[in-house]
Amino acid sequence: MKTIDLKKELKAFYQPTAKKVEAIVVPKFKFLMADGEIEPGMAPGNSPMFEENMGALYSAAYTLKFMLKLRPIDPVDYPVMALEGLWDVRDGKFDFNIKDNWVYTVMILVPDLIAREEFGEALEQMRKKKGEQPGFERLRLETFEEGLCVQTMHLGPYAAELETLERMQAFMRENGLRDRVGEGGKHHEIYLGDPRKAAPEKLRTVLRHPVLKQGGKDA
Repeated sequence: MKTIDLKKELKAFYQPTAKKVEAIVVPKFKFLMADGEIEPGMAPGNSPMFEENMGALYSAAYTLKFMLKLRPIDPVDYPVMALEGLWDVRDGKFDFNIKDNWVYTVMILVPDLIAREEFGEALEQMRKKKGEQPGFERLRLETFEEGLCVQTMHLGPYAAELETLERMQAFMRENGLRDRVGEGGKHHEIYLGDPRKAAPEKLRTVLRHPVLKQGGKDA
């Protein structure tokens, strides 16, 4: 059986150090994705749509993993990767204190070898096992290329991200880079800790913003 060690191969993109901010070019990867928005008066932690999308996303990720591992010809094993979120707002400025105008794409990276045929078969298996679920209709398989970005590891609760984001902004200014969030780019979080199990101070989250070189075009 072939094994694809995605965590090792993609360490630069999923395990940056918290000690510094860095610029990195993120190539095209393939993802399971689902779009949604936070309902009025809600937050990600109690949003019904967010919960539906999360359930559908993980169901698809694990169904695909075991489909490929158990297939009789050319079986492949690989780890289910971390949950990621691309965050934006419907209107106005992104504010961590105001959550019910957020729109998002949640996603999980999958190997390039997964094609639409496997994705369709996984959805069929999921529906046979669990029936039709609201989040299943929102699922899609898509490639996403972020290009030139600035990233670092944030340690601690999500509510304390502003300090880390300020470090990222300082790095951008020092290196002649302009933040694209609010200019077509999205605030990107990669969740390496589970808030349901880990203490807030022990959470690890990759923060990534797409950037432009000042006076130039996106790399």
